[in-house]
Amino acid sequence: MNARSILRTLTGIVALATAAAVPVAAQARLQCVTYARAVSAVQLSGNARDWWGHADGVYTRGNAPRAGAVLAFRATRAMPMGHVAVVSKVLDDRHVLINHANWSRPGMVERGVVAVDVSDAGDWSQVRVWYAPTGSLGLRPSPAFGFIYPATETASSASAPTQG
Repeated sequence: MNARSILRTLTGIVALATAAAVPVAAQARLQCVTYARAVSAVQLSGNARDWWGHADGVYTRGNAPRAGAVLAFRATRAMPMGHVAVVSKVLDDRHVLINHANWSRPGMVERGVVAVDVSDAGDWSQVRVWYAPTGSLGLRPSPAFGFIYPATETASSASAPTQG
């Protein structure tokens, strides 16, 4: 895929993402963990930053996107509790659509927004996510652990699983 076709694809994805943000009523603010648990088959608890470790031995983990998998983000200074998002659609090896809560605004649920692997290795260790306030793919990449696959996903069908 050349740079021009990638730009066209991203432009279309960004246009879709702007229409996909759905604010949640102020009294029903959701955290990302509560939302991910409610809409996925990955049933973990604790802070988002801990989901990757809590998945060890319970769910298969890896660095290949799959619909239904949970993308687990590492904690950072800007995101001390980490973040989790559910993959709704895989567009290609480096572009997915995700559903998540509490990213662009407190309690806001966003569905079908783009997340892009910007890591040098193509391993989803650095991700840029649609950020509604700027109308762009965020101001900086966010570090991620990778994907936690639902229990129905077997290790043989999940490419490049990791254990840590």
